[in-house]
Amino acid sequence: MKKRLFSILLATLFLQNISAQKIENTIEIDEEINLEAIEIISSPRIELPFSENSRTIQVITEEEIESSPATNISELLQQIAGVDIRRRGVSGIQADLYIRGGTFDQTLLLIDGFKVEDAQTGHHTMNMAIPIDVIERIEIIKGAASRIYGQNAFTGAINIVTKEAVKNERSRKIGFGSFEQRDISLTLHQSYENSSFITHYSRQSSEGYRYNTDFTNNNNFIKSNFKIKALPFNMIASFNERKFGANGFYASPEAIDQYEETQASLLGVSTEIKSGSVIIKPKIYWKRNQDMYIYLRHDPSVYRNLHITNKTGIELNGSSTSKAGITGFGIDVASVSLSSNNLGNRNRTMINVFIEHQFKLLKNRLDITPGVAFNYFSDFKFNKNYKNNFFRNFLAFPGLDIGYKINDNFRIYTNIGYTYRAPTYTDLYYSSPTTVGNEKLIPEKALSEEVGIRYFKNKLNFSLVLFNRKAKDLIDYVKAIESDPWQATNIRELNTSGLEASMRIKLYGKNKKTHYINFGYSYLKDDLEPSEIQFSKYAINSLKHHITSSINLAISKNLSGSLIYKYSERTTGENYTVVDIKNTLIIKNLNFSLIINNIFDTEYSETNLVPMPGRAYLFSWGYNAKKDR
Repeated sequence: MKKRLFSILLATLFLQNISAQKIENTIEIDEEINLEAIEIISSPRIELPFSENSRTIQVITEEEIESSPATNISELLQQIAGVDIRRRGVSGIQADLYIRGGTFDQTLLLIDGFKVEDAQTGHHTMNMAIPIDVIERIEIIKGAASRIYGQNAFTGAINIVTKEAVKNERSRKIGFGSFEQRDISLTLHQSYENSSFITHYSRQSSEGYRYNTDFTNNNNFIKSNFKIKALPFNMIASFNERKFGANGFYASPEAIDQYEETQASLLGVSTEIKSGSVIIKPKIYWKRNQDMYIYLRHDPSVYRNLHITNKTGIELNGSSTSKAGITGFGIDVASVSLSSNNLGNRNRTMINVFIEHQFKLLKNRLDITPGVAFNYFSDFKFNKNYKNNFFRNFLAFPGLDIGYKINDNFRIYTNIGYTYRAPTYTDLYYSSPTTVGNEKLIPEKALSEEVGIRYFKNKLNFSLVLFNRKAKDLIDYVKAIESDPWQATNIRELNTSGLEASMRIKLYGKNKKTHYINFGYSYLKDDLEPSEIQFSKYAINSLKHHITSSINLAISKNLSGSLIYKYSERTTGENYTVVDIKNTLIIKNLNFSLIINNIFDTEYSETNLVPMPGRAYLFSWGYNAKKDR
C-alpha cells in the first residue's frame, strides 16, 4: 500500500511539474476578480448566498463538472469527501448514496428543488440522476436537513441544479472506450425573447467488463423557461431507462445471472411570485419509478419482482422580509402509491409544514435561525396518547442555526436539529425465504449537531467542521436463532461523530483560463450501542478515512487536463486508492477528450463484493455549433 501511495504521489508531482512549467508565466492572482455569491437552493424558503449560510454546504460548479473525468453524477459525487457512493458496475448503472456514514435510505435527492426519493427503497434514489451535460451545479448539504426538506433528509440532501438556455447552441458528442462502450449524445439550447428551452438525449451501451455486466442507458431531458403574463415559469421533464446485467449485485456474489430494468421519470412545474417583501414559490410535480428484477436472466419464471411507485406533490414555499428579519414558511403535500407483486399495493399521504425565522444582531454579524418542521404520515402513529387519529400521525422536528461573521471572508457557525427517516415499503412489507419486513416499524430518528469555520474569498475557500449524530430506532434485521429468517426491527442506537476539512484554491491565468486545486478529508467514528439480540444483520461499513483531491489545469488556450485522486478506508479495514485523469483539446467548434479511469489498475470493490473494473479509457469528440438569435 505504501508503494502504491508513493507512486501516486510521484505521478501527481510529475504532472504538476510539467503543467507548472507550461503555465508558469501565465498565472497571476487577480485581486480584482470577485467570486460571485452563489445563490443556494439548500433552503426552499430562506435563500442565502453561499458565504452567509450557517450549514455545511459544498458546491460542484459547472467549470469543475466540465473539466472532471467523471461522466455521470455518481462519479462526480465521489470527488467530495464525506459523500460515499457505492457503485455496482459502471456509468452510473446502479449506485447507492450515503452521507456521513448514514444508509442509502437516509439521503434525500432533489432536482431543481423537486424531491425525488423513492418510497420503495433508497436503492432507486440514483435512478433519477440526470446527464451531467445539463447540470449547472450540484449542491451537497450535509447534516440534519429534515427541518428544511422534511422526510428522509436524515444525514443530508443533494440538490442538482440544471442549466438554463442563455444562448443558442447545438452540441453533439460521440465516444467509445473499453469493454465495447459506445456513447452518443445531442444537446440543444434555444433562447428567445420571453422563453428558452434545453433538450437532451443520450445513450450509453457496453458489453460489460465481466460476465453479465452489459448495459444500455437511455436519457431524455427537457427544460423550459417561459412567461405567462409576466409571471416566470420553469418546467422540467426527465426520463431515464436502464437495462443491465447485475452479476452479484444484490444477493450473494455467487448470484451471477441477475438482471434488472429500471425506468425513472420526473415532470415538474414551478414559478415565483413577488409582491413587495413577500416571495411565494409554488411547485407541482410527478415522479415515477419502475423496477423489474429477475434472479435468473435466462429464466424469469424462477423469481421476478416488479415494482412501480408514483409520487405526486404540491409545494408552496415562501419568505417575508421585515425589520425583525426574514420569515420562511412552507407546506408540502404528497401522495405516494406502490404497485408490486411482492410488496403489495400501498398508499401513503405525507404533509410537511415548515416555519423558520432568521434574526440578525450585532450589526448583522450574528444571525440566529430557529425553525421547526411538522410532519404527517398517514400510515404511522407517532403520538399514541392523542385520541384524534390525525394528530397521532404528526411529529415535530425543531432545529437551530447560528452563524457569526468575523469579517467579510471568515465565518463560524453551528447548528443542531432533530431529523428522521420514514421506513421504506421494502422495510415494511418485503417477504422472501430469508428476509421478512415488519409493518409495525416506526421512523428512525436522530439528534444531529455540528460546529464549523469557513474562510471564503475569490481565490481560496477553506472549511473545517466537527459533527455528531445520535440516532435511535434504527432499523436492523435480527433473528433469535440462526435458522430463522431475518426480521426488520427498530432496535439499534448508533452514535456517529467525525470531522471534515475541505480547501479549494482558484488561480486565474493571463489566458483567462481558471486553474483549480481541491482537497477534501473526512473522518468518521461509529459507536454502535450494544444489543442483546443474538443475530444481527446491521453492518457498519462507513468510510472511516476519506481523502479526495483534484487538480484542474488550463495548460494552454486550447488544452486542459485534470487529475482526480481518491483514497477510501472503511471501518472494516478495507482500503483502496483510485486515480482518474482527463485531457481535453478544443479546436474551434471541435473538442476532443481522453479519460482514463483507475490508471494504476487497482483491484477493489465498493459494495457487496462486486469487483469494479481495472484500468479503462473513454475517448470522445464533440461539435458545438453556436448561432445568433
